[in-house]
Amino acid sequence: MTGSDEGAQSGAVARAMAPEQSRAARGLLGWSEADLARKVGLDERFVRDFEAGYGDPPAGQIEALRSALASAGAVFTDLPTPGVRLDAKGQGEGTRLQDLTTENDR
Repeated sequence: MTGSDEGAQSGAVARAMAPEQSRAARGLLGWSEADLARKVGLDERFVRDFEAGYGDPPAGQIEALRSALASAGAVFTDLPTPGVRLDAKGQGEGTRLQDLTTENDR
C-alpha cells in the first residue's frame, strides 16, 4: 500500500507522528507548512506550532497531517527509532531537480 506505515499489516497500531517526523516528511516531499495545512484544511500556524513542539494538539488533527503525508508517499517508521522515508515505488518523491525554484524554499 502506498504510503502505509511499516507494521500496519501485522496489526500493529500506528503511534502518533512526532513533530520531527512531520518536518522530515514535508522535506522529503518538498512541501511547505502551508502546503500541508492546505491539504488537510488546517491553519498553517497549526502545522508550524505542532512541528515546533508547542501545545497539545488533538490526536485527530495530527492523524490528519500524518494521513496526508502518508498518502503522498511518506512511510513512518518507529523501530528502532522514529523516522520517515519515501515509499520504494517512486511515489511522493518530492520536487524534481528541474522543477526547483525559489518558491520551493517556502
